[in-house]
Amino acid sequence: MPQSSQNAGTALILSAFRKSLPALLLCLMALPAARLLAAPKVHTVTLGPNRRVAYVPTDATPETKPDESSTLHIRALYVDDRQKEWTTGPLHDVTDRTFTVRRALRLNDALPSDSAPRWVWEPGPWLMVDRTTGHITALHLPDFDSTVSNVVWFRDYAAYCGIATTARGGLYAIVAQLGARRAVVQKQIGRWPQANHFIPVCQPAKWQRLPMRVTIQPTSGEATTYDVLGSSSLVEEGDNSDEN
Repeated sequence: MPQSSQNAGTALILSAFRKSLPALLLCLMALPAARLLAAPKVHTVTLGPNRRVAYVPTDATPETKPDESSTLHIRALYVDDRQKEWTTGPLHDVTDRTFTVRRALRLNDALPSDSAPRWVWEPGPWLMVDRTTGHITALHLPDFDSTVSNVVWFRDYAAYCGIATTARGGLYAIVAQLGARRAVVQKQIGRWPQANHFIPVCQPAKWQRLPMRVTIQPTSGEATTYDVLGSSSLVEEGDNSDEN
């Protein structure tokens, strides 16, 4: 091929490339934007049907065990049709997308001398579930005790009696808020441990909306009412504080 013809062909290719370069750059720039505008994956969070299982409170003694034996109602928690946890008790809707529910634990109660596992069910800690993202968070409520603490929810607040983990011990009135680092209320209301304590240790907390107050009462003591001040501190994934 003559040199002049080869040069002419190269020039045509370069010219065509220069003309198409802006369009190519626009396409490359549009790819990240298209990904950002793509609809997020929608997750499905459901609870299965109730199932009854045998349950013996952890503070039952060999003498009282037959009398205190009862059943626990458990339900499976599914995210996208895959079971993630076992739960017990009713759920509490915190927002239109977030709810709390108590976890049910299946523990191996076998002694080292036992030849086979011995599985038992117990109420466990609380979980927070996001219906949009399918994310499940284990809640670490302050001074929460699975045997003593009967949590009563209002908005994003949990009120209950807790057990101090310090050497001095003690029974405490607790009001915890989701997303807060410290308890809103943490007042000692009795001694702990107690040799012959009432069951339940405390009555269910009673909430009042306006003004926001909660009353907590040990079964063997007097009721005390606490004012609860503050606004919601729960931050959900995908929240935008600039939105109106």
